[in-house]
Amino acid sequence: MSNLVEYEEFAKLDLRVGFVKHAERVAGSKKLIKLIVDLGELGERQIVAGLAEFYPPEYFLNKYIVVVANLKPKKIFGLESQGMLLATDTELPVLITVEKPVKPGSRIK
Repeated sequence: MSNLVEYEEFAKLDLRVGFVKHAERVAGSKKLIKLIVDLGELGERQIVAGLAEFYPPEYFLNKYIVVVANLKPKKIFGLESQGMLLATDTELPVLITVEKPVKPGSRIK
């Protein structure tokens, strides 16, 4: 495999459990959903995800998801996305969640 990374590279990612408190479609976009995610001690973050073609906003509510918390913010459709949720790269994306509720902001190692 030529795409192997050293542990030190992987360790740079700050993966956290986020609790989705709010979700809504982004007005004027067919693909985007805006989420407000509680990351515990890191506070609430706005995350913009391109999953509206696959799931209604209600699908995300009250879920414990995996978030890349230290991703540089990016403007998407005029909104600042302050992290990235993880989902599969499949025909129907599957949201990566945790098995049981845990404290928002818990680290993933």
